[in-house]
Amino acid sequence: MSIFDGLMGNASQHNNEAVEKKLAEVLIAGESVSLAFKLVRDLIVFTDFRLILVDKQGMTGKKVEYKSIPYRSISRFSVETSGHFDLDAELKIWISSAELPAETIQFRKDKNIVAVQKALALALSK
Repeated sequence: MSIFDGLMGNASQHNNEAVEKKLAEVLIAGESVSLAFKLVRDLIVFTDFRLILVDKQGMTGKKVEYKSIPYRSISRFSVETSGHFDLDAELKIWISSAELPAETIQFRKDKNIVAVQKALALALSK
């Protein structure tokens, strides 16, 4: 991923082993990272059991929020790709029977939103 892609918010696939080391304290015994995407400083991580959204906050990124969503809790999701005038692509995730999405993740003109969608569809089909 180039610096320009990172600044523009483009997700790139990230090394699973490196992510497992970063999340060693968050992962449970026997849980491994199946797929990970880096979005500027944040991560979208698919494990054997759940989706983990890592949100680094603040100027230094020392404060980190870990959102854990078990696959069984995800009732549906949607992907909106970017267009000519609307440069943002968007992933929305709904939990159980909630009316509004629990998570909305913005991408900037990004082909990897399709890969994220495929990974989520595969994880939910298991």
